[in-house]
Amino acid sequence: MKYNLFKIIFFLFITQLSNSQAIIDYGNLFSKSDKFLKYHDEWGKVNYLKKINEFNKNQLSFGQVVFLGNSITEGGNDWGNRLSISNAVNRGIGGDTTLGIIGRIGEIKYFKPKAVFLLIGINDLWNNDPSIPSENIIQKNILTIVKSIKKASPETKMFLQTILPTSKKLYNLKIESINSFLKRNQQKRLYKIVDLYSIFVNDKGYIKEDLTTDGIHINEKGYEEWVKYIKPLIKDL
Repeated sequence: MKYNLFKIIFFLFITQLSNSQAIIDYGNLFSKSDKFLKYHDEWGKVNYLKKINEFNKNQLSFGQVVFLGNSITEGGNDWGNRLSISNAVNRGIGGDTTLGIIGRIGEIKYFKPKAVFLLIGINDLWNNDPSIPSENIIQKNILTIVKSIKKASPETKMFLQTILPTSKKLYNLKIESINSFLKRNQQKRLYKIVDLYSIFVNDKGYIKEDLTTDGIHINEKGYEEWVKYIKPLIKDL
Protein backbone atom coordinates (compact mmCIF):
# COMPACT_ATOMS: atom_id res chain seq x y z
CA MET A 1 0.00 0.00 0.00
CA LYS A 2 2.81 2.36 0.98
CA TYR A 3 4.65 1.41 -2.21
CA ASN A 4 1.63 2.26 -4.37
CA LEU A 5 1.22 5.57 -2.56
CA PHE A 6 4.88 6.33 -3.19
CA LYS A 7 4.42 5.61 -6.93
CA ILE A 8 1.43 7.98 -7.09
CA ILE A 9 3.32 10.76 -5.32
CA PHE A 10 6.36 10.23 -7.56
CA PHE A 11 4.18 10.34 -10.69
CA LEU A 12 2.53 13.59 -9.59
CA PHE A 13 5.95 15.08 -8.84
CA ILE A 14 7.32 14.17 -12.28
CA THR A 15 4.18 15.51 -13.98
CA GLN A 16 4.45 18.80 -12.13
CA LEU A 17 8.14 19.01 -12.93
CA SER A 18 7.43 18.43 -16.64
CA ASN A 19 4.74 21.11 -16.68
CA SER A 20 7.05 23.56 -14.93
CA GLN A 21 9.81 22.81 -17.42
CA ALA A 22 7.39 23.47 -20.31
CA ILE A 23 6.64 26.89 -18.84
CA ILE A 24 10.32 27.67 -18.26
CA ASP A 25 11.26 26.66 -21.80
CA TYR A 26 8.31 28.42 -23.46
CA GLY A 27 10.44 31.36 -24.56
CA ASN A 28 12.60 28.99 -26.58
CA LEU A 29 9.66 28.50 -28.95
CA PHE A 30 10.36 32.00 -30.29
CA SER A 31 13.57 32.71 -32.18
CA LYS A 32 15.74 35.49 -30.82
CA SER A 33 17.61 35.95 -34.10
CA ASP A 34 17.47 39.36 -35.80
CA LYS A 35 17.36 37.69 -39.21
CA PHE A 36 13.62 37.19 -38.80
CA LEU A 37 13.15 40.97 -38.46
CA LYS A 38 14.87 41.67 -41.78
CA TYR A 39 11.74 43.06 -43.47
CA HIS A 40 10.30 44.88 -40.45
CA ASP A 41 10.44 48.66 -40.18
CA GLU A 42 11.73 50.15 -36.91
CA TRP A 43 8.30 50.36 -35.29
CA GLY A 44 7.57 46.82 -36.43
CA LYS A 45 10.73 45.47 -34.76
CA VAL A 46 9.86 47.06 -31.42
CA ASN A 47 6.24 45.91 -31.62
CA TYR A 48 7.24 42.37 -32.59
CA LEU A 49 9.41 41.96 -29.49
CA LYS A 50 6.73 43.53 -27.30
CA LYS A 51 4.08 41.12 -28.57
CA ILE A 52 6.38 38.10 -28.24
CA ASN A 53 6.85 39.05 -24.59
CA GLU A 54 3.07 39.18 -24.19
CA PHE A 55 2.71 35.76 -25.83
CA ASN A 56 5.27 34.37 -23.41
CA LYS A 57 3.02 35.44 -20.54
CA ASN A 58 -0.18 34.19 -22.19
CA GLN A 59 0.53 30.73 -23.48
CA LEU A 60 -1.50 28.88 -26.04
CA SER A 61 -3.32 25.69 -25.14
CA PHE A 62 -3.39 22.51 -27.19
CA GLY A 63 -6.07 22.16 -29.86
CA GLN A 64 -7.05 25.81 -30.29
CA VAL A 65 -8.04 27.71 -33.45
CA VAL A 66 -5.20 30.17 -34.08
CA PHE A 67 -5.48 33.34 -36.14
CA LEU A 68 -1.93 34.01 -37.29
CA GLY A 69 -0.75 37.13 -39.09
CA ASN A 70 -0.04 40.85 -38.91
CA SER A 71 -2.00 43.93 -37.81
CA ILE A 72 -4.99 43.01 -39.98
CA THR A 73 -5.39 39.80 -37.99
CA GLU A 74 -4.46 41.49 -34.71
CA GLY A 75 -7.14 44.12 -35.32
CA GLY A 76 -9.80 41.42 -35.14
CA ASN A 77 -9.12 41.33 -31.38
CA ASP A 78 -11.28 38.60 -29.81
CA TRP A 79 -11.83 36.15 -32.66
CA GLY A 80 -13.58 33.76 -30.32
CA ASN A 81 -16.23 36.34 -29.58
CA ARG A 82 -16.57 37.23 -33.25
CA LEU A 83 -17.03 33.59 -34.24
CA SER A 84 -18.94 32.45 -31.14
CA ILE A 85 -16.36 29.79 -30.25
CA SER A 86 -14.42 29.40 -27.03
CA ASN A 87 -11.09 28.11 -28.31
CA ALA A 88 -9.96 30.83 -30.75
CA VAL A 89 -6.80 32.82 -30.07
CA ASN A 90 -5.33 35.87 -31.78
CA ARG A 91 -1.66 35.62 -32.77
CA GLY A 92 -1.53 38.69 -35.01
CA ILE A 93 1.36 41.14 -34.65
CA GLY A 94 1.20 44.61 -36.17
CA GLY A 95 4.00 45.08 -38.71
CA ASP A 96 4.81 41.38 -38.96
CA THR A 97 6.13 39.73 -42.10
CA THR A 98 6.52 36.22 -43.48
CA LEU A 99 9.98 35.96 -41.90
CA GLY A 100 8.57 37.13 -38.59
CA ILE A 101 6.04 34.31 -38.67
CA ILE A 102 8.79 31.79 -39.45
CA GLY A 103 10.69 33.06 -36.42
CA ARG A 104 7.77 32.39 -34.09
CA ILE A 105 5.99 29.29 -35.44
CA GLY A 106 7.75 27.14 -32.85
CA GLU A 107 4.85 28.06 -30.57
CA ILE A 108 2.30 26.92 -33.15
CA LYS A 109 4.14 23.68 -33.88
CA TYR A 110 4.47 22.84 -30.19
CA PHE A 111 0.81 23.37 -29.26
CA LYS A 112 -0.62 21.69 -32.39
CA PRO A 113 -3.75 23.78 -33.00
CA LYS A 114 -6.98 22.33 -34.33
CA ALA A 115 -6.76 24.90 -37.11
CA VAL A 116 -4.65 27.87 -38.22
CA PHE A 117 -6.00 30.79 -40.23
CA LEU A 118 -2.93 32.43 -41.78
CA LEU A 119 -2.91 35.88 -43.39
CA ILE A 120 0.53 37.34 -44.07
CA GLY A 121 2.59 39.07 -46.77
CA ILE A 122 1.51 42.68 -47.17
CA ASN A 123 4.24 44.11 -44.91
CA ASP A 124 6.94 42.28 -46.88
CA LEU A 125 5.88 44.48 -49.80
CA TRP A 126 4.97 47.61 -47.86
CA ASN A 127 8.19 47.96 -45.86
CA ASN A 128 10.56 47.57 -48.80
CA ASP A 129 11.47 49.42 -51.97
CA PRO A 130 8.44 48.78 -54.23
CA SER A 131 10.75 48.50 -57.25
CA ILE A 132 12.27 45.28 -55.88
CA PRO A 133 10.24 42.24 -57.04
CA SER A 134 9.81 40.24 -53.85
CA GLU A 135 6.83 38.06 -54.79
CA ASN A 136 8.97 34.93 -55.10
CA ILE A 137 10.43 35.38 -51.62
CA ILE A 138 7.00 35.96 -50.08
CA GLN A 139 5.52 32.94 -51.85
CA LYS A 140 8.41 30.73 -50.73
CA ASN A 141 8.15 31.93 -47.13
CA ILE A 142 4.40 31.35 -46.96
CA LEU A 143 4.79 27.78 -48.19
CA THR A 144 7.63 27.28 -45.69
CA ILE A 145 5.29 28.35 -42.87
CA VAL A 146 2.54 25.99 -43.99
CA LYS A 147 4.83 23.00 -44.55
CA SER A 148 6.63 23.52 -41.26
CA ILE A 149 3.40 23.56 -39.26
CA LYS A 150 1.95 20.56 -41.09
CA LYS A 151 5.13 18.55 -40.62
CA ALA A 152 5.06 19.11 -36.87
CA SER A 153 1.28 18.82 -36.58
CA PRO A 154 -0.26 16.83 -39.46
CA GLU A 155 -3.77 16.99 -37.96
CA THR A 156 -3.82 20.79 -37.90
CA LYS A 157 -6.09 22.20 -40.60
CA MET A 158 -4.30 25.01 -42.43
CA PHE A 159 -6.46 27.76 -43.91
CA LEU A 160 -4.35 30.04 -46.09
CA GLN A 161 -6.12 33.37 -46.54
CA THR A 162 -5.29 35.39 -49.64
CA ILE A 163 -3.65 38.81 -49.17
CA LEU A 164 -6.16 41.65 -49.22
CA PRO A 165 -6.09 44.33 -51.94
CA THR A 166 -4.92 47.85 -51.05
CA SER A 167 -5.56 51.34 -52.37
CA LYS A 168 -2.25 51.35 -54.28
CA LYS A 169 -2.05 49.81 -57.76
CA LEU A 170 1.64 48.91 -57.54
CA TYR A 171 1.10 46.70 -54.51
CA ASN A 172 -2.11 45.22 -55.90
CA LEU A 173 -0.35 43.87 -58.98
CA LYS A 174 2.11 42.00 -56.76
CA ILE A 175 -0.63 40.87 -54.40
CA GLU A 176 -2.58 39.39 -57.31
CA SER A 177 0.56 37.56 -58.46
CA ILE A 178 1.19 36.07 -54.99
CA ASN A 179 -2.45 35.08 -54.50
CA SER A 180 -2.54 33.45 -57.92
CA PHE A 181 0.56 31.42 -57.06
CA LEU A 182 -0.93 30.27 -53.74
CA LYS A 183 -4.15 29.20 -55.46
CA ARG A 184 -2.29 27.25 -58.15
CA ASN A 185 -0.22 25.42 -55.56
CA GLN A 186 -3.07 24.53 -53.25
CA GLN A 187 -2.83 20.93 -52.05
CA LYS A 188 -5.50 19.40 -49.85
CA ARG A 189 -2.98 17.74 -47.59
CA LEU A 190 -1.22 21.06 -46.97
CA TYR A 191 -3.76 23.89 -46.97
CA LYS A 192 -7.12 25.17 -48.08
CA ILE A 193 -7.34 28.58 -49.74
CA VAL A 194 -9.69 31.11 -48.15
CA ASP A 195 -10.03 33.79 -50.81
CA LEU A 196 -10.52 36.92 -48.69
CA TYR A 197 -9.18 39.01 -51.57
CA SER A 198 -12.34 38.30 -53.54
CA ILE A 199 -14.65 39.85 -50.93
CA PHE A 200 -12.52 42.96 -50.35
CA VAL A 201 -11.68 43.90 -53.94
CA ASN A 202 -13.79 46.29 -56.02
CA ASP A 203 -14.32 46.20 -59.78
CA LYS A 204 -11.22 48.35 -60.33
CA GLY A 205 -8.88 46.07 -58.41
CA TYR A 206 -8.62 48.19 -55.26
CA ILE A 207 -9.81 47.53 -51.72
CA LYS A 208 -13.45 48.53 -51.25
CA GLU A 209 -13.54 51.98 -49.67
CA ASP A 210 -16.36 51.09 -47.29
CA LEU A 211 -14.31 48.21 -45.82
CA THR A 212 -11.04 50.04 -45.05
CA THR A 213 -9.78 52.73 -42.72
CA ASP A 214 -6.66 53.78 -44.61
CA GLY A 215 -6.36 51.78 -47.82
CA ILE A 216 -4.72 48.76 -46.18
CA HIS A 217 -6.30 48.09 -42.77
CA ILE A 218 -9.96 47.16 -42.48
CA ASN A 219 -12.79 48.64 -40.45
CA GLU A 220 -15.46 46.93 -38.38
CA LYS A 221 -17.62 46.33 -41.44
CA GLY A 222 -14.61 44.64 -43.04
CA TYR A 223 -14.22 42.31 -40.08
CA GLU A 224 -17.90 41.48 -40.21
CA GLU A 225 -17.54 40.48 -43.86
CA TRP A 226 -14.47 38.41 -43.00
CA VAL A 227 -16.27 36.58 -40.20
CA LYS A 228 -19.30 35.93 -42.39
CA TYR A 229 -17.04 34.41 -45.03
CA ILE A 230 -15.20 31.99 -42.73
CA LYS A 231 -18.01 30.97 -40.37
CA PRO A 232 -18.94 27.91 -42.50
CA LEU A 233 -15.33 26.71 -42.16
CA ILE A 234 -15.47 27.14 -38.40
CA LYS A 235 -18.68 25.12 -38.22
CA ASP A 236 -17.01 22.26 -40.12
CA LEU A 237 -14.30 22.10 -37.47
